[in-house]
Amino acid sequence: MIVGTAGHIDHGKTSLVRALTGVDTDRLKEEKARGITIDLGFAYLPLDDGRTLGFIDVPGHERFVHTMVAGASGIDIALLVVAADDGVMPQTLEHLAILDLLGTRRALIALTKADLATPERLANVEAQIREATAGTVLEGADILPVSASTGAGVDDLRARLAAEARALGERSDDARFRLAVDRVFTLPGIGLVVTGTVLSGSVHVKDQVTISPSGLAARVRSIHAQNRQVTTGRAGDRCALNLAGDGVAKDAIQRGDMVVDPSLHAPTDRIDARLHLLPGEPKSAVAWFPARLHHGATEVGVRLVPLQGEQVRPGQTADVQLVLDRPIAAAVGDRYVLRDVSARRTIGGGTFIDLRAPERQRRKPERIAEREAMAIADPRESLAALLDIAPYARDLDVFARDRALTPSTLGALVADMDLVRFDSGDERVAIAMPAWRRFVAAVNERLETFHAAQPDVQGMAREKLRLAVLPRLTAGAFALALQHPDVAGTVVRDGAFVRLASHSLQMSPEREALWNKVAPLLGGEARFKPPRVRDIAGELGTPEDQVRRMLKFAGRLGHVDEVAHDHFFLRATMHEMVQIAVDIAAHAADGRFTAAQFRDRLDCGRKVAIQILEFLDRQGVMLNQGTLRRIQPRYVDLYGGPSP
Repeated sequence: MIVGTAGHIDHGKTSLVRALTGVDTDRLKEEKARGITIDLGFAYLPLDDGRTLGFIDVPGHERFVHTMVAGASGIDIALLVVAADDGVMPQTLEHLAILDLLGTRRALIALTKADLATPERLANVEAQIREATAGTVLEGADILPVSASTGAGVDDLRARLAAEARALGERSDDARFRLAVDRVFTLPGIGLVVTGTVLSGSVHVKDQVTISPSGLAARVRSIHAQNRQVTTGRAGDRCALNLAGDGVAKDAIQRGDMVVDPSLHAPTDRIDARLHLLPGEPKSAVAWFPARLHHGATEVGVRLVPLQGEQVRPGQTADVQLVLDRPIAAAVGDRYVLRDVSARRTIGGGTFIDLRAPERQRRKPERIAEREAMAIADPRESLAALLDIAPYARDLDVFARDRALTPSTLGALVADMDLVRFDSGDERVAIAMPAWRRFVAAVNERLETFHAAQPDVQGMAREKLRLAVLPRLTAGAFALALQHPDVAGTVVRDGAFVRLASHSLQMSPEREALWNKVAPLLGGEARFKPPRVRDIAGELGTPEDQVRRMLKFAGRLGHVDEVAHDHFFLRATMHEMVQIAVDIAAHAADGRFTAAQFRDRLDCGRKVAIQILEFLDRQGVMLNQGTLRRIQPRYVDLYGGPSP
């Protein structure tokens, strides 16, 4: 449980924390010399019930408000400090605005230096505080007069903080692990240590973690939580993690990074968010309005794009797109604060809605509906709303990742939802039952229309059919959907084509007789470099046009594929060649291979090998990357390979 101080400079935050805990949080020489807090300070207070309160003491000086934001992110209880001799001051108001924007859950207000004020002065300052906190998350918070120098009221404040902690309870740790890094240092004999607040989930000794956004992998060697050595750190703990691993060094990890469960590593630099622009702002936020974004302990330049109208006016709450100067690690629902580019004032803040925001078509009705669904805080309600709007299908793993949900949490969330799901290895796509019924009907109707218009064509190209029906599934999910019992009974996959089971093409007796002569010439030892139409016609003494028409018809039946002009390969040979390519890629260090490697395995000559590879490029089976190629697994089954 974390208590964060807030308030104007010289209002006694550090002295109060020292009186409550016995710990001096000013640890830097410059802080001692100047008598002000410059960086975050930390102290701990053991409670009678065995729990420990962690205190984050933040700077009050306006030059260090960015550090205050880092300290306020992730706190459970805000302790707003107002000095009785000064009253409410500029940084009091700015810190109050930040606490409000960050949605602080519980708060107390300490009226410090109470020994220096008369009862009338105390009453006057209390009135100032009530006026300042009206309409904020601190409205109605208890005000407790204290004196750090005499000790008056300190015991009462300590007891109230303990009571607030008990009332708040422990944070839920049913999410995946995230820690916001605010310090990085090395200790002799121990190694690299990062400290921060655990925003969600839990971490254990020997866990594998990822530093995001860099993607650096690390292992947890030891953990200190709430100033004690432990084996587990949990949400709400102030943690120090001793990390090890290749490349793990002080200059490789920065303040503002996140230490996360490896499955959460997916940095973003374009976020749709809800923004509240503070009423005191002198100007509206228009397109490409520049600002500084504070999230956790990170600070990054950002430009705003209003999504509801052309501007966001002072005092207004509206959706915006945040275009960041560099990627950050974040989660849906995270709070953020915006300050002006000169770092002189806080201008607003809000909540992240979508971490994968599109660059274009940001105001289309479909996108507005999607954003409204994503803004729903409850994950189950949000997912249900998303599945009820276009494209009517969602990747459950992406949904869970962006909200930091654990597999068990996601499983419980979808357990009572009537969903059809497709697991293709790198994605788990879900469709609500009403949308699935529409999908099945759309596939059948589309194929009926196609067969009526082109009765002598084998079937519709699978990719063309995928793009023609809703829900719009990914290639991998679509391939699995065609195998679902609701579809497979009426729909047949013929390699790269899809047809209704009731639709079939038949060769005429004359064509079938010619096919029986041609097929053996395309197989056997010559299968990787079969004769062309001209050569087949010459060997059989049959006109070229007749052989060509028969082979093209055989192609519509799925017996052969025309890899290049007048160069036909048996479908079984295509399958074999694709599997050879898959094998070559599997044994390559980076999964990429050359045309020469493919040619040597087939022993077919460079020209023919290039023709085959270019054909498979066009079908999507391979991705051409200059002189190298990579297999695209989701399309391998177009030629009889395993389903993605």
